[in-house]
Amino acid sequence: MPPHLGLVCVTVSSDIKYRTITRKRLLEQSPETQQKLLDDIYRSNIQAFDNAMRYCEREGISLYRIPSSIFPFADDDLGRDLLASFAGTLARSGARARERNIRLVMHPDQFVVLSSDSAGVVANSVKILQMHAEIMDLLGQPRTPWALLEIHGGKANRSDALVENIARLPDAIRCRLGLENDEYAYSAEEIHDVCVRSGVPMVLDAHHHIVHEKLDSYDHPSVAEMLLKARETWAVPEHQLVHISNGRTSFNDRQHSDLIETMPGSYAQAPWIEIEAKSKEDAIRALQGWRTAAAQ
Repeated sequence: MPPHLGLVCVTVSSDIKYRTITRKRLLEQSPETQQKLLDDIYRSNIQAFDNAMRYCEREGISLYRIPSSIFPFADDDLGRDLLASFAGTLARSGARARERNIRLVMHPDQFVVLSSDSAGVVANSVKILQMHAEIMDLLGQPRTPWALLEIHGGKANRSDALVENIARLPDAIRCRLGLENDEYAYSAEEIHDVCVRSGVPMVLDAHHHIVHEKLDSYDHPSVAEMLLKARETWAVPEHQLVHISNGRTSFNDRQHSDLIETMPGSYAQAPWIEIEAKSKEDAIRALQGWRTAAAQ
């Protein structure tokens, strides 16, 4: 079975477009107008999500990362109750994704720092994660890493606090949570240790690994080693998810390139790969030859 390739949020074409609104603009309106604006955006973005499911089915894409901003302000009073009112619609959308065999994941933004030394930041992080978990629940997604909520380790040298705060998370979050290594704060080895201690799966990002370790090849033995070590953290190894990107201006550039020109050889054995390239679906199309070869 060749690796499944995943689309991240939007397409470079106009096929999938989501709407948003700034807090400043929203709060300039009356409470009634605020609700009307959010209602319009939520309806529009549910339609965009349904379009994304149709697009993925048409293109043979079996994993889709839902944008974290799909329902603006759903993590506070401005949108929480409104989101709940779309329960029936979202249940139908989630059912259609399951019928099309499309795996759904989310990647909460950089404001989620469970390892922070600020209690306020941790509390806000949990609130944001709870909103993501509620979206997954409304979409009828399982409370397992199949419907992954993937985050970074956050503040460096705070692994004990990270493990402790993960243990305190509500089940709707903790049972879906996965941790990804990054370029600076948490190496692949360090995040693997946190994952083992906290009982959550590790999402290996090969590009973050080579940048962190200052390597000159994706085929450095440590990439294949970490792929296998990360797989051991998944209760269902066949659900293991990894990330790939390439450097934009140089091999070790942390900025993402448009396409994936170089893939780790070991990734032929990765069950699920999120393609983090600027050109989105074009990058996935360009990898079909690699994917076919990986199956042989």
